[in-house]
Order: sequence, then C-alpha cells, then structure tokens
Amino acid sequence: MKREHEELILKACGAKSLQIGAKIQTLWSGYGEIVRVHLEGCDRPSVVVKHVMFPQNLKHPGGCNTDLSHQRKVRSYQVESHWYQNYTTNERCRVPICLATQSFGDEQLIVLEDLNVAGFPKRKTNINEAEMKACLSWIANFHGLFLDVAPEGLWPVGTYWHLATRPEELEAMSDQKLKAAASEIDSILNNCTFKTILHGDAKLANFCFSKDGLQVAAVDFQYVGGGCGMKDVIYFLDSCMDERECEKKAPDLLDHYFSELRISVGTKASFSELEKEWRSMFAFAWTDFHRFLLGWMPGHHKVNRYSKRLVQEVLNKLKQS
Repeated sequence: MKREHEELILKACGAKSLQIGAKIQTLWSGYGEIVRVHLEGCDRPSVVVKHVMFPQNLKHPGGCNTDLSHQRKVRSYQVESHWYQNYTTNERCRVPICLATQSFGDEQLIVLEDLNVAGFPKRKTNINEAEMKACLSWIANFHGLFLDVAPEGLWPVGTYWHLATRPEELEAMSDQKLKAAASEIDSILNNCTFKTILHGDAKLANFCFSKDGLQVAAVDFQYVGGGCGMKDVIYFLDSCMDERECEKKAPDLLDHYFSELRISVGTKASFSELEKEWRSMFAFAWTDFHRFLLGWMPGHHKVNRYSKRLVQEVLNKLKQS
C-alpha cells in the first residue's frame, strides 16, 4: 500500500501507526482487494479497506472483457463511494460506518468500520430459516427506510443485472421467447408505483452475522439504486436456497419480509397497495434475473425448474394481457 494511502487511513482513524493485515478477498475480475488494517494509537483496533485498482489487462470470469463491462465496474465503485458518503441507515439495517473514501488516479480507497469488531464476525455459506429471516428483516427495513427516496448519485435502476446495462448478455440469449419479452418485463418492474432504494447485490455472501446468527449487517453497495423491492428479495432467496427449498420455503419467507416491511413503512404509504403490487412483481423480478443468467452463464445451477416455472408463469401473463 502506498504511503499516501496509509496517510489517509491514519488521518481518518486518528491512529499513530498501522499494519496491513490479511487479505479478506480479491475484488471481482481482479479490480483490487479488500484487506484488514490493524491500527495503534486510536480507539479502533482495525478497519477494513476496499482498495480498488483498475486493471490494465481485464480478466472476467464470464468472458465479457469489454469496455462496456469495464465502464460499468468503474461506475459501480463511484456509486459505492457516493453511497457511503451521502446515505445513512439505522440499527435495523446496519452497514459499516465509512471513515474515508478518496480517489488516487486509477486507484480508489474506501475505509470502513470493521464489522468483526462491531459484533458481526460470522460469514456463512449455508444458513437456517431463522438466519434467512434475519437477512430478510434487514432487507425489509432497508426498503422501508428508503421508500420513495430518489436514488440521487446512485444507479437510477439498482442491481447489477438490470437490462439497460446488459445488452451483450441479452444478445447472447438463445431463449427467443424470453428475449423478446425482456424489455416489457424490465418496463413493468421499472414502472412500479412504489419504489425504494435497492441494495442491488443482496446475496448471502454480502451479509455479516452476529455470533448467534440473528442480527446481520450488509456490505458491498456497488449496485445500490432505485427500483422495486422484490429484486433484492428474489436475489437473496436465490442465493441461499436450491429449487426444492424455494418451492417449499419461499412463501413463508416472503410473508416474513412483508410483515417486517409493514412495520418499517409505518404511515409512509398505503401498505396494502404496496404489498399487493410488490407481491405481483415476485415472478417478474425472478424472471428478470433468470433472463440475465441465460445470457451470462446459461449452464448456471440457478437456471433450474423453479426459475423456469416462474418464467413460464410470467410469459403466460404477458400473452394474456
């Protein structure tokens, strides 16, 4: 880490010295890394630093090493910095406190509170129903907090797979019926009466758990932006359940989300109208993500019978209308 980067961290934390600790993970497509930095001489034992370094040679797991893909990622880090600098949440939808963010040419640093120290030390790859409901409670409270809030400085439409940013994946699709309907599905989702700010990448891997698993905090706000709350909900469910579990558990989990959302929304809106609209968007949101997968990685394990059933349900509704 360069001296100017270290100086930013020391100043932001009021620390006297620092030591670079373990790498937590490499950023998608080799765009940098996330590291833990240990501090001395201040009240924080450590912070987490997201160090973005735009690569000279692009490496993308899905093979889309295009300028469009690169510009989307560059924009995503700009959005994330803006999010941390300009938006705040509460204890019911906890995020790491941002201590500093700064660009250094083709590099960018975001200095964040260490959620391990803050009481969220657990990361999970498999979770039980209570832990799923903890994540859905976070999502519901996030959506309730930002209901009808304009996504200023964020993505106008949240999520990394939304249609306007994925023309290459759309072109690559072999499912012609869904391909032909993609624009209409996108329009239906974007024209919902009730909109909120979406996390945009609300998968299991982006939640940090308390020791008992019943409280969570969320990270990774590169694709935060406006839209229908169902997009976050279906993406989370798809990230932690297989097709059999989805068939069995999704209805109850969806009920839990809406019960939490009702409390969070309060008197902001007519909740019965909101719930009716967003429930009707469940299959549309799932189909929208399925559309992305078919163009990006058609052999992905999430392209399953449950998803295909919802897609057919949506196509039938569109045909009838």
